[in-house]
Amino acid sequence: MPIRISFFTKVFHFGFKARTSRGPMADKKSWFIRMEDDQQPGIVGLGECGPLPGLSIDHSPTFEDDLRRVVESLNEAGLTTADYNRIYEIIPPEMSSVLFGVETALLDLSKGGKRILFDNAFQTGMRIPINGLIWMGDLDFMMDQINKKIAQGFRCIKIKVGGLDFERECDVLHYIRRRYFRDNIELRLDANGAFKIDDALYRLEELSQFDIHSIEQPIKRGLPEMEELCRKSPIPVALDEELIGVNGTATRKNLLEKLKPQFIVLKPTLHGGIRGCQEWIERAGATNTGWWITSSLESSIGLNAICQLTAEYDLTLPQGLGTGGIYTDNFASPLTVEKGNIFLDNTKHWDLPEGIN
Repeated sequence: MPIRISFFTKVFHFGFKARTSRGPMADKKSWFIRMEDDQQPGIVGLGECGPLPGLSIDHSPTFEDDLRRVVESLNEAGLTTADYNRIYEIIPPEMSSVLFGVETALLDLSKGGKRILFDNAFQTGMRIPINGLIWMGDLDFMMDQINKKIAQGFRCIKIKVGGLDFERECDVLHYIRRRYFRDNIELRLDANGAFKIDDALYRLEELSQFDIHSIEQPIKRGLPEMEELCRKSPIPVALDEELIGVNGTATRKNLLEKLKPQFIVLKPTLHGGIRGCQEWIERAGATNTGWWITSSLESSIGLNAICQLTAEYDLTLPQGLGTGGIYTDNFASPLTVEKGNIFLDNTKHWDLPEGIN
């Protein structure tokens, strides 16, 4: 019996004034894939499609219509839970967030609709080290976040840069190194492509005095200067937006061999879904490129899927999976962040609204 596929939407609201280098954000909309099998009544697979405005290739004013057509095509294909590979024949690779949502829902349904996608150690208490994300804001707001994150046990802090006055951002980093010099805090930066070409190297040299682990996407993606910047930067460069829309094994291989970044930062919503990230990790291994996986403002449904994917690998670096607590109206789940780690607290349960599950 073919599975039945539908979708619904939900808008999530930030519990604070969220701001990136692309501007402020008050809320975030996601579309959720819902899969059912009439032979297994009451069992539902869920997946999240959460394209980011201004960043995701598949985000557009017609996204919902495009998603509806994909769902219709999937239903017409008469998929079963054994037809995982067929979804890549129906969904074009540029619809990255849709791929992630459909992959997640089908994996969930195939394993009984219990929000379990992979049978790995994450299900039995594995703790994944994560970075504590510091959002942009005025100096006091950022300092307050940093103090709280370190008090909560985070030893890797990720700070958004490029959206404020550069000297103020340096002041924040100087404050951290002066106050927490005994705490062995690892600092990651994320510029979201905000640095201008003509002063990017200067800024990187200035920032290097603060013992920075890495900086994500210092300049906009697609610029030829990125190759030279990866080679000359005194801070290891991690590519993020640069990977968006880069599909296919050969193309991904060529990008890593040409730019030679020290790291890549993988987001299933942006970088080809689950299979796309798996392929990026394989390519990274072949080119000796470091990597970590990051969520991109998904709700607890999407975050849960990303955590389980991450737990499939031997991890050597903190991951970017700490965004589950940013919304006032997120779905209640067993996902728990404690002392700089994320894990499933099996004393807690999923609490999804009636009609979803």
